Amino acid sequence: MPGYLSRRNFIKGLGAAAIAASGRAGAKDAIMRQPNVILVMTDDQGFGDLACHGNPWIRTPNLDGLHSSSLRLGNFHVSPTCAPTRAALLTGCYAQRCGVWHTIMGRSLLRRGVPTMADAFRASGYRAGMFGKWHLGDNYPFRPEDRGFDEVVSHGGGGVGQTPDYWGNDYFDDHYRRNGRWEAYKGYCTDVFFREAMRFIDENRDRPFFVYLTPNAPHSPLRVEDNHKEIYKGKVADEVAAFYGMITNFDENMGRLRECLKKADLEDDTILIFLTDNGSGTKVPFNAGLRGQKGTMYEGGHRVPCFIRWPRGGLAGGRQIDELTAHLDMLPTLIDLCGLKRPNGAAFDGISLAALLTGRATGLSERFIHDDQQRIDVPMKYRDYVVMDGRWRFINGELYDVETDLGQKNNLAKEKPEIAAGMGEAYERWWADVSRGFGEYCRIVIGSDAENPSRLDCMDWHSPDSPPWNQPSILAGEKKNGFWEIEAARDGRYSFALRRWPVEAGAAINDAVPGGKALNITRAWMKIGGIAQSRPVGPADAEATFEIDLKAGEYRLETLFENDEGEGRGAYYVHAERKGT
Repeated sequence: MPGYLSRRNFIKGLGAAAIAASGRAGAKDAIMRQPNVILVMTDDQGFGDLACHGNPWIRTPNLDGLHSSSLRLGNFHVSPTCAPTRAALLTGCYAQRCGVWHTIMGRSLLRRGVPTMADAFRASGYRAGMFGKWHLGDNYPFRPEDRGFDEVVSHGGGGVGQTPDYWGNDYFDDHYRRNGRWEAYKGYCTDVFFREAMRFIDENRDRPFFVYLTPNAPHSPLRVEDNHKEIYKGKVADEVAAFYGMITNFDENMGRLRECLKKADLEDDTILIFLTDNGSGTKVPFNAGLRGQKGTMYEGGHRVPCFIRWPRGGLAGGRQIDELTAHLDMLPTLIDLCGLKRPNGAAFDGISLAALLTGRATGLSERFIHDDQQRIDVPMKYRDYVVMDGRWRFINGELYDVETDLGQKNNLAKEKPEIAAGMGEAYERWWADVSRGFGEYCRIVIGSDAENPSRLDCMDWHSPDSPPWNQPSILAGEKKNGFWEIEAARDGRYSFALRRWPVEAGAAINDAVPGGKALNITRAWMKIGGIAQSRPVGPADAEATFEIDLKAGEYRLETLFENDEGEGRGAYYVHAERKGT
């Protein structure tokens, strides 16, 4: 029967310890159904941004309650920034292997052909829903609806108000994409994403479901209702008050989510996971003794909370496991816990923690976990990296013993040269492995039946400079440029409309929308397939359109808006459409 396993196979996947925990009246029937899974991940909330982790200012009663009633991974690690964490979490592979090592520059696009967590759940009869931040590509074939999700409500890019997002979104009463189409929503962004997730849960309560719930909060810009900021006014700096207020709003929504599960009688049969995507994104007064924050390779950049609660499976009760674990482990673990089919072509860098979580194993074999911080178009060896094992951290040639020095104050590389050398050798092996695909591009496909037209934006430019990745950069008219790597899906006539503003802004190329800068562009250029074209730009033109016949295949697309003085910048948005064959 779709969505269900045979009792024999489900028991085999779940493990004896979890079955024993279910041994009460009615459990025989309950374990016939695969557990639901809700994976909740906040954006830029660090390990210390929880009251249950010792923060003396923040209010997180619902997360504190989840902490006390969950199994906790106390030595759990992610990547130091947003998109790489999401790539590794959803694939079980190092993000670098999947084409994701940056948050912009076309290097946040999840490589085609890599199976995702949603693929695994959907192949096993689950309904898969994604609500919030995706940050692994806004065009086909990288969108969440292209990567296994049945229903999607998301903002664009890596945050509300970034370049790919709907113009003018500001966290309140915004437009979000439902299954590829922009729709207007009422309410604060985090409230909307939880509300839509709970609607999805209610609609699928009679079948197994997977919910990937990823609010953009508390990522900057730091915007939240005044009543949440007022809680912290006068206690911490204003910026931190807004940051903590966003977390408190999230915490309230977590309480609503758990109440939703209780009312639907789904709490015991649902694996509820909470984690965050990197260290704190704001300079906070409390970091739980960890050094560094988002974007660093020290512990505060990538050690994050991870709570897992599944009463029917015996994952509850405030038990903590301090083995070294990571986002890479989540997909293989859920495949085992839920008895999912392993996706075709899946090869994981992570390991299944199912035996450890259910008590069938008391520890893990020795292992190294790697990560780095590139934030450039083509990765460079030895650029800001970390090698981890259970006790040691090897960071850019420095060595720290986190069992005795969690704050990483004492570099022991000279005192322990053999350990440093061994971890350095492990890095060399890892780099040789994951770097094999660094010369490849993840190309946006234009002219496909799945997305035609396609709206390209400058956040995905390949460029030596950081492209204009947020809407304030577009308002300022930044003088930057780059190129898109694209693929034409089919032979045909293609139209390319070059724009400064997205369509919904309703402005001409040279207009100054509220808060923006007027320009004096007089000519537009486009180059593709070795062919360059230009045309004049008039004062009332909203776009400069070019048409060209293309064969199916790979291309580099370059654009330029210039004025009579020779000053130029790229077209921040391009609408690419296949008109016919």
